[in-house]
Amino acid sequence: MLSTAVAAIALPNASAAPTLLSQGKPTTASSSENAGTAATAATDGNTGTRWASAFSDPQWIQVDLGAPAALSQVVLNWEAASGKAFQIQISNDAATWTSVYTTTTGAGGTQTLNVTGTGRYVRMYGTVRNTAYGYSLWEFQVYGELSPTGQTCGPTNRAIARPATASSTENAGTPASAAVDGNTGTRWASAAVVPQSLTVDLGSVLPICRVILRWEAAYATAFQIQASTDNAVWTSIYSTTTGTGGVQTLDVTGNGRYVRINATAKATQWGVSLWEFEVYTGTGGSTSPSPSTSTSTGPIETPDPKNPNFGPNVSVYDPSQQAAAQARLNQIFAGQETNQFGTERYAVLFKPGNHTIDANIGFYTQVAGLGFSPDDVNINGHVRAEATWFGGNATQNFWRGAENLSVTLPNTGNGVQVERWAVSQAVQYRRMHLRGANNEIQLWNGGDGWSSGGLMADTKVDGRVVSGSQQQWYTRNSELGSWAGSVWNMVFQGVQGAPPPNFPNPSHTVINQTPLQREKPFLYLDGTGTYRVFVPALQANTTGTSWFGKTPAGSSISLDQFFIVRPGHTAAQINAALAAGRHLLVTPGVYHLNQALQVNNPNTVILGLGLATFVPDGGVTAIKVADVDGVKLAGILIDAGTVNSPTLVELGPAGSSASHAANPTSLHDVYFRIGGAHVGNATVSLQVNSNNVIGDHMWVWRADHGNAGTYGWTVSKGQNGMVVNGNDVTMYGLFVEHYQQYQVIWNGNGGRTYFFQNEMPYDPPNQAAWMNGSTRGWAAYKVADSVNTHQAWGLGSYCYFNVNPAVVGERSFEVPVKSGIQFRNMVSVSLGGVGTINHVINNTAGPANTANQIIYVTAGP
Repeated sequence: MLSTAVAAIALPNASAAPTLLSQGKPTTASSSENAGTAATAATDGNTGTRWASAFSDPQWIQVDLGAPAALSQVVLNWEAASGKAFQIQISNDAATWTSVYTTTTGAGGTQTLNVTGTGRYVRMYGTVRNTAYGYSLWEFQVYGELSPTGQTCGPTNRAIARPATASSTENAGTPASAAVDGNTGTRWASAAVVPQSLTVDLGSVLPICRVILRWEAAYATAFQIQASTDNAVWTSIYSTTTGTGGVQTLDVTGNGRYVRINATAKATQWGVSLWEFEVYTGTGGSTSPSPSTSTSTGPIETPDPKNPNFGPNVSVYDPSQQAAAQARLNQIFAGQETNQFGTERYAVLFKPGNHTIDANIGFYTQVAGLGFSPDDVNINGHVRAEATWFGGNATQNFWRGAENLSVTLPNTGNGVQVERWAVSQAVQYRRMHLRGANNEIQLWNGGDGWSSGGLMADTKVDGRVVSGSQQQWYTRNSELGSWAGSVWNMVFQGVQGAPPPNFPNPSHTVINQTPLQREKPFLYLDGTGTYRVFVPALQANTTGTSWFGKTPAGSSISLDQFFIVRPGHTAAQINAALAAGRHLLVTPGVYHLNQALQVNNPNTVILGLGLATFVPDGGVTAIKVADVDGVKLAGILIDAGTVNSPTLVELGPAGSSASHAANPTSLHDVYFRIGGAHVGNATVSLQVNSNNVIGDHMWVWRADHGNAGTYGWTVSKGQNGMVVNGNDVTMYGLFVEHYQQYQVIWNGNGGRTYFFQNEMPYDPPNQAAWMNGSTRGWAAYKVADSVNTHQAWGLGSYCYFNVNPAVVGERSFEVPVKSGIQFRNMVSVSLGGVGTINHVINNTAGPANTANQIIYVTAGP
């Protein structure tokens, strides 16, 4: 995210003259032409050595000054391969960047650029080259002044995404959390009286060295910055009666877990209002648990963000370890190729650079890059999913993923190179870059066998996507060279290079933009070797990827603000960490929960690696989220326990009513399962009570197959896959299958679904066992009669009543007939003619049966 506000941050005037700060400092780059042109050659003080990039745009080189500095000058000593269009950008966290110089007419040679701004990291970000080669610098020199205080103040805003409270709020749209969300477009505003205060909980006692106040027009003229260890006794570490508003950067000295601004006089008739309240800390702070943490769980471990313990099931490799990486991938695949319902879970992560490997991905395996951009980690080889184990049939290739990588296919000399991604549900191909305009990715086995649904999101494919036998597929916010293929239900949203909208012949549904989306958080390494989690910002009306040719908008959280969940950790330990304000990084494993995980703090991130799995035991709910702003659940599988749970995940308690329009809760690659691995029972898998929730790719599944004795009509029971009670809830890429009553019930107004895939339950023993009163069966998607506004695009519902083919489902979609309710591009299918769906929507169209297996409807009701 480029934030012009960062450029305004300035430390007090220093007395020393500007000095060369960059020489010999850690330097990284987006790429290097070869081993002899590394990034460090541009900051070694030797004009006979140089950095050179790959021959493509964009490219960057970045230097870490070690601490924030007030910058005055950047000198670029170009080799012949210079930049024509580039920016000089600065950052305090190597994630959020501000441009301090921009040109589109760079002429090469030696360029001396006068700049103004404060940052620890400085980079040249090139977008257009002057030659056919890459970018090449003999020297990249940064001049400026370090802080005169002599204090090493860390670059991380410790307040971001932390619990925040305030003395008052002007209205529901200006909560305290809006001042610590990293978004300078949202704000906290108080009532129009003083005093007023805003407090942030850092999670542990830390040495506080800097506070930045980004005021809205309603600022305070008199205020104190105060610190406390217990949220009761406060010490002032800064005080003024002449506040100026704007952006105020305050160097302070103090210790505290809690930091607050206490405003006693205001400049306007309104209250006081902050776009952002930022707190920075020095080194050496306490990492002890908060006083409120139960001592029975032991201390809450704080990870070393440069050398974290990811546990036994995460493997991390740098480019020098390619043989070891390949051996590990081969070992994992040998165990996971057919291990559909086992308990093993794995993540294989690659550090920035070039890796020559072949990653064949089996069950419960995630392969991902640790770069800030997918292009930071290039795989020379393959990142693929094959269906060889199942005779080429990919309809059971579930539960795996590839993320945040670029892939350069090996050149075999045979023209078009092929990547195979033969998958079905619960498989994400996300934030990927498949290089080569003449190459293609095939979403099936390439010659035989079916495949049945998947997701491609935030991805660039230079060449062609061939869907082959894919029955349904959802592609969102991607950039494609071209697309070929269609079966029943192909949906493209915000996709550059999407095929024309011709539903149903071929069945391409095309929505030009994505109205409101937040991409999935991801783990990465910054230029200092620090692990962070990037949390993308909420975006409106988007097309294309979030990253190609641009800097993603969002905020970055150091890993030391997380609790790393590893095999052996208990629900009590996890809840203690959540209560202390920690985020969760859940490493691969199966975690049995004897109590619900309680997420009560706004902006909490729960990020799973390697299909990390929660199993609620004894009938508890696995995860309960309070009716708060901005929680992110990502990359986890919820597997119902043997004793029936009323819900598996509950977003907001019953009756939730707060607006979260400015900062919704979101779910990304969150999967639910009832039965298959073991007997499982849950009445409702996902219950959404909060408003404004966003779902970004979910498979909600009651098992139709699995380990012996784990599935069947009376064995593993699930009534509803998803129940939505909140208003203005949006679902992207929603797969819900085999539940015994309504698969989806939508009770809230303003709902939207983009792509829906469903199979009715396979296993009703007879019609009498599957009746909704006098109606035969239950619709796949039910909008309540009380709802006045609802929209859906690209929906498919299928039946395969293999236990008793005489069973009939009366309709796929059941909705009230009102002007505010619109469904577009629907299909009902009788798979192989085994069973009947009598109508598509309400009493329109059909039947889909043995004689006519596929029925399309373009609009309804």
